[in-house]
Amino acid sequence: MLQNRVLATAESCTGGWVAKSLTDVDGSSQWFDCSIVSYSNFSKQALLGVNPTVIDQYGAVSQAVVEQMVLGLLERCDANLGISISGIAGPGGGSDEKPVGTVWLAWATPGKLIESVCFQFDGDRDAVRLQAVFEALEGVERFLASDVSKQD
Repeated sequence: MLQNRVLATAESCTGGWVAKSLTDVDGSSQWFDCSIVSYSNFSKQALLGVNPTVIDQYGAVSQAVVEQMVLGLLERCDANLGISISGIAGPGGGSDEKPVGTVWLAWATPGKLIESVCFQFDGDRDAVRLQAVFEALEGVERFLASDVSKQD
């Protein structure tokens, strides 16, 4: 199903958990390139090219930031399908506007955003992170199924 696809991840609140899940699969070196864990705003800017003005305007947990993260990731690695995640896993850090459990995910191919989605997850820190990992992988599966059907 991953024919001609090489994956990369840019992760914040999941701390590399998506990459770990992908590389748990035997043979993943054939289709996994890299992961950038960009937990701080500085690393999002320095490693992924996220515009600091966008972070200031929308916050690190936002559609604009995850979209810049995933597109910046694909400019910097040898992959043709990227995933990015930024969220508030808790227990602190939430606000009325962005409560704990708010997680943004984005998927892209080089130069082309596929989708960005905001989720509101329940549970403790690990539960929020695990749900984010699951949704990130589900998004890859949706894209790959769509990509394969376009080739038929």
